[in-house]
Amino acid sequence: MANFSGVGVAIVTPFNNDGTVDYKGFENVINHIIKGGVNYIVVQGTTGESATLTKKEKQAVLDFAVETIAGRVPVVFGHGGNYTDSLLEGFKSLNLEKVDAILSASPYYNKPTQEGIYQHYKALAEASPKPIILYNVPGRTGSNVAPETTIRLAKEFKNIIAIKDASGSLDQMGYLVKHKPQGFLVLSGDDNLIVPQVAVGADGVISVIANALPARFSKMVHAALNGDAETAREYYKLLYDIIPLLFKDGNPGGVKAVLKMMGVLQSDAVRLPLVPVSKATYDELYRAVSEAGVTLE
Repeated sequence: MANFSGVGVAIVTPFNNDGTVDYKGFENVINHIIKGGVNYIVVQGTTGESATLTKKEKQAVLDFAVETIAGRVPVVFGHGGNYTDSLLEGFKSLNLEKVDAILSASPYYNKPTQEGIYQHYKALAEASPKPIILYNVPGRTGSNVAPETTIRLAKEFKNIIAIKDASGSLDQMGYLVKHKPQGFLVLSGDDNLIVPQVAVGADGVISVIANALPARFSKMVHAALNGDAETAREYYKLLYDIIPLLFKDGNPGGVKAVLKMMGVLQSDAVRLPLVPVSKATYDELYRAVSEAGVTLE
């Protein structure tokens, strides 16, 4: 089984200005990320705008990513939703042969009870052809996966191997770290919190900023994981001003803007209902990234 500690990247899905998938740009981002020293890539997570891609596009994007990555790092596929049966059907109809794990966000909008969340993931675990990484992101789903529910799932299903927790709660992460079964990974979903989260026992992060600045971010996280607090702190200060700006006008608009500034992408296009960042935010990002020593076009 692939190891999902360290730095994973929720990779963007680049678009041309006409809204079609920019596969050349996608190749550029993949190679840029891997060169930066990340540990694995998550295809079609939230940052990949999975909610706006058709089923056919999702398979095409996944196939292209697998072919381009070519075994250099493990591949995780984002497969979440608020209709359990639809996800179960996807396990049958999608080609997941070369995927190493599934990242599945807790059901959004429905606001299920904790028992509903448990039963949802139980059904996925019993049907999934690949290991599952739970994804708790209350700011998007409207409900929190209680740490007790996560631990219950982790103990009962061996193929539920990790959680990406984007609750922003250090207390919740501490509970997960203390009570998790051996081998279960606790991953952060918050770039700005990963250094203190590592201090309480987090195993790594699935990142947004690592799309654009993979080397700097990876060095920070790996320094923290290796107990080198001084190096982690220096990189944290370097990235501190950039991270909140990436989300100021919504994700992935911010990180796509930075990728365009760097020349990795030719367009920062997103699909409606998202729109590109405002000129004011673009200018703020340009200044912050420049001050971090990144060469921009």
